[in-house]
Amino acid sequence: MTTENITKDAIIETRSLEELGDLVRFTTEIDPELVTACKDLGAHTQEAKAISMTSRNIARKAVGDETPEDRVRQRCMIATGDPSVADIMRFNNDPINAGVEAIKKGAPIFVDINMVKVGISKKGHNCDVICVLDEDADATIAHEYGITRTSAGFLACRDRLDGAIIAIGNAPSAALTACRLMEHGVLPALVVGTPVGFVNAARSKEEIGKMDVPSITCAGTRGGTPIAVACVNELIAMAGD
Repeated sequence: MTTENITKDAIIETRSLEELGDLVRFTTEIDPELVTACKDLGAHTQEAKAISMTSRNIARKAVGDETPEDRVRQRCMIATGDPSVADIMRFNNDPINAGVEAIKKGAPIFVDINMVKVGISKKGHNCDVICVLDEDADATIAHEYGITRTSAGFLACRDRLDGAIIAIGNAPSAALTACRLMEHGVLPALVVGTPVGFVNAARSKEEIGKMDVPSITCAGTRGGTPIAVACVNELIAMAGD
C-alpha cells in the first residue's frame, strides 16, 4: 500500500469517527472518582467504569460489604439485575480462598458451555479456560452412552480435573456427572455450580453442596451462565487485589 493510500484511509477513518459524534451520548453521569476507583477488569472506558462502579455501589447497599462472600453476592446481583439472587447463594468449604489460590496458581477452568467460557474475563489470570464440549467434539462418548454432551465432556477430561476449577452455568446433567466423578476420587480445587432449569437443577446443586470440596452454588431452580460467570470473575478480581 502506498503512502498516498494510507493517508486517504486515515482521512476516511477520521471522517467516519467525526460523523459518529452526533450519535454518541454518555448513558450515565461520569463521576471521575468512580472511574478512578473502578477495578473491574471488564471495564475499559470511562462510561463502562462509571456504570460498573454505580452498579457495585447499589449492590453494596443491598447486600452488605463485610465478607468476601458478600463481594460474590454483589457481583451475582449485578449480573442478573435481581437483588434476591444474593439470598440464594450458597458457599461450602471455604470456596473463596480455595478459588483465589487456584486462580493464582493458574489452575485450568473447565466449563460446561461456550457461553460460560466467553463470559470469563481474559485478563487478570493465567488460567486456561476449557469448554468440555470440545473434549468430546464428535460426541462419541455422548452417543455411545446416550448421555448429554456436557456430561460426556466432563467424562472425557476426568483425568485433568484434579486441582482444577469446574464452572457449570447451564447443564444440571453436567453437575451430576461432576458429582459422580468426585465420588470416585476426582478432587477439583473448586466447583462453581449454578445450573438452571426444572429438571435436576435444584437437586444437582444440592448434590454439589454435599461433596467434600469447596463449592459455590445457588438454591432452587434458578441459576444460569450469568451467575457462574459472575462468581468466577469476582474470584479473578480478588486474586488480583
